[in-house]
This record gives sequence, structure tokens and C-alpha cells, in this order.
Amino acid sequence: MKKIVKVMTIAGSDSGAGAGIQADLKTFHALGVYGTSVITAVTAQNTLGVTSVLEMPTGMVIDQMDAILTDINTDAVKIGMMANMEIIRAVVERLAYYGISNVVLDPVMIAKGGDRLLRADAVDAMRDEMFPFATVVTPNIPEAEILAQMEIRNNSQVRRAAEIIVAQGANSIVLKGGHFLGDAVDVFYDGEAFIEFVRPRVNTRNSHGTGCTFSSAIAAGLGKGFKLDQSIEMAKEYVTRALMAAKSIGQGYGPLEHFFKFDIQ
Repeated sequence: MKKIVKVMTIAGSDSGAGAGIQADLKTFHALGVYGTSVITAVTAQNTLGVTSVLEMPTGMVIDQMDAILTDINTDAVKIGMMANMEIIRAVVERLAYYGISNVVLDPVMIAKGGDRLLRADAVDAMRDEMFPFATVVTPNIPEAEILAQMEIRNNSQVRRAAEIIVAQGANSIVLKGGHFLGDAVDVFYDGEAFIEFVRPRVNTRNSHGTGCTFSSAIAAGLGKGFKLDQSIEMAKEYVTRALMAAKSIGQGYGPLEHFFKFDIQ
């Protein structure tokens, strides 16, 4: 019997279902893996922005992880919105306890509409304590500017920021270029070599949840046993086609279309 691949997302809930836990589970299902979820925060959110956030008690985050990992287990983990330092430390402790590998960390700090989703005092904890557990970290340009503490306006600055973030303890990084003009170029760096993943930019307003979807797709690939570069390449293609198929929902930034036909072995 074919093995059932399981991937766990640890992230915030988006009531509009465009990003966060909801986007992660859609991605897992579309890519043929069984998704489980650990909710770190509940957001009141739609295509226009975030109106309120309720952070989960740390004990509840731990209980969700234990419930999954003592029964269903997981082949990979995607980490998204962590909300605060206490949740970061609890998640790190549980990852270490269970010896979890294949971890994709999307260091969610700011929502598309500009709302802050990670407390400022938790950035150091994410960098110092969570980076070493991540197979790959997937910041966008604004997040990388916070992590590297530098302005990023061109490709040479992208590469310099990637070097800084890996030097901070990340095993590898994919710095997403979605905030630039021209082709959508994501830059991978593992401390030794750079690889660029390039696709034509999709001209759409319906891009809510792009980062969540990308990191979840990488985790799905790793869970299936793909190499990291293969997982990133697959995720890049999946996100590009989900953007191309996206339809307008709501009055703001609509979500991707996760369920277009996409074959992954």
C-alpha cells in the first residue's frame, strides 16, 4: 500500500481562508499529502486586512503538537505565524523533544495589509532559537530587511541579506522576490552556493497567502522525499500557476486558486 505522507502546519488561522492555516491545508490537499494543524493564533481577517488577533495559550499549542505527534506523526513541518516569544520557545522545545526534521520556517511578521503578526520582542527568539531547527527559512523582502537589519532594493542586496541571515544560524534561505518589479526571482542560499528560481511575474491583485502557500508546498515536497532544491522548484511552479488561476474574492487582495490541476508524484 502506498505510504500516506503527512505534513503539519503550525501557524495562525485566517478567517478569510486566504492565508495561514487555511491556505496551508489547501496546499497540502492539492499536493496529495495529509495535512494536520496546530493553531498559534486566531485572526479576524479578510481580503482588506486584519482587524483583531487572539494568541493561543502556550499550553494549548503544546497540547495540539502532542496530540498530532503521539498519534498521526508527521513527515515534515511548516511553521508560519508564531505571534510571541513564548509560543516560539514552546514549539522549539517540542520539535527538539520529538526529533522533528524537514522543517520549513516562514518567518511571518507583517500581513499583506501592513498589520504586525509577530511581536517585536520575539524577532530575536525566532532568529536565535528557531532558525537552527529549520531546514530552510523563507522570508519575503520586508521580513528579510527586519532580520538582516538592512535595506534591500536590488539583487546584490538580496544576496547580502541572505548571507547575513544564514550567518545568524539559518541552515538555508529562500529570499522571495515578490516585492520587486520584473520577473519573480527567489534566491536560495545554503552558505555555499546561490540558486535563483525564476518565473514570469503574474500580474494579479489576488495574491493573498502567496508566502504561506509557497512554504507549505516546500514542506509537502520534503515530506514526499524530494530534495530541497526540487521541493523549492516544485513550490515555485505551483504558486505561479495558483496565481494565474486566482479569482477575485472580496474587495481587497483575493486568495490564490489552490485547486487547479497540478500533478506531483
